[in-house]
Amino acid sequence: MPKNVSSPDEMLVLELATENAELRLQLAEVQDQCIELAVDAGELHAEIEALRAEVEEFRAHAAKWQRIA
Repeated sequence: MPKNVSSPDEMLVLELATENAELRLQLAEVQDQCIELAVDAGELHAEIEALRAEVEEFRAHAAKWQRIA
């Protein structure tokens, strides 16, 4: 038992405080990862929307060429 801790209850409180601090750090890391994933998802969504617009444009050109041919 550490010098400053005089009872089992104080030891338990110290252990719980340490575990709480470690869990808070893990939570902060996971929150950062969630933010990164959300940013990546937003970028991918924008890219998908741009590709859909491009496909629609190609389809319109293809339909135009089919009418001419």
